[in-house]
Amino acid sequence: MKFSLTAFLLVLFTFSYAQNAAQISKPIVDDALRFKLPYRLSEPNAELEMPDELEEISGLSLTPDGNNIVAVQDEDGEVFFINKQTGEVERDYNFHKEGDYEGVEMVGNSVFVIKSNGKIYEVHNVGEDRQQTIKFTTILNKDFDVEGLGYDAKNERLLLACKEIGEETEEPILEKRIYAFDLKTRTLVAEPVYTLRLDDLLVYLENNQHIYRYQKLVEHFTEDDDKMKFACSALAVHPQTGDIYLLSSKGKMLGVLNDKGEILHIQKLDKEIHPQPEGICFDKDGTLWISNEAKNGQEAKIYRFDVRK
Repeated sequence: MKFSLTAFLLVLFTFSYAQNAAQISKPIVDDALRFKLPYRLSEPNAELEMPDELEEISGLSLTPDGNNIVAVQDEDGEVFFINKQTGEVERDYNFHKEGDYEGVEMVGNSVFVIKSNGKIYEVHNVGEDRQQTIKFTTILNKDFDVEGLGYDAKNERLLLACKEIGEETEEPILEKRIYAFDLKTRTLVAEPVYTLRLDDLLVYLENNQHIYRYQKLVEHFTEDDDKMKFACSALAVHPQTGDIYLLSSKGKMLGVLNDKGEILHIQKLDKEIHPQPEGICFDKDGTLWISNEAKNGQEAKIYRFDVRK
């Protein structure tokens, strides 16, 4: 019976897609068909075990020189600098009081940290005597549940991914939204710059039935048709392609969008390796780093994934 419901919903969304084909440019499908994920996410090239103080590691970035991983821990107003080879914390600095911190990005000499209530903390000269923290209050609040933070260098902005839409409606909201914080003006753009919609995900799946664990993805997105079950827990922009990589701890998934917001890839992650993926970032050469919080007896870890040859 469950399979019949899945099949019915796929037919329904495929019919809807055909009816509206004139509104969807063909290159969207072609780009997705040509895309090949340049990482083997079930085969880490290295793993770093985190100390107890980073059991709930919730965001990743890299220092501009690429020598250290920058991390934040959920609930602690601290920034950690981690050795990329050993996983040891080389230094850490307080920037604010305790809170629900979900993402971090280092841009130049400033560290930006996002709180789930939409507040952004900019830490100048971190670790120095002249360290200064500036707080920006945005139109986002706790009802948006902001979790992902990524640096879009091309457009000089930070991208903020929300788990919720921040409002109550009678109709189910089958989408997730990404906002932009303009680094030139230090202001949040009022309207979302990207929107990830359930119907677009189903169209992608219909046209990419070859992908890893395809049936599991179909079941995940169709078993409860009044919810959008991709809840972004981390975000990063690829430094070479500009593609936007999104993690969803719920459902253990990775999604990739191009810089127009079109879906290039959706993939299930192996829960044995990724029990709770909460952080993602890139080296300048495209090397990928993904962190997982401690869960089910497993220690918190950061994995390195090299670009596959």
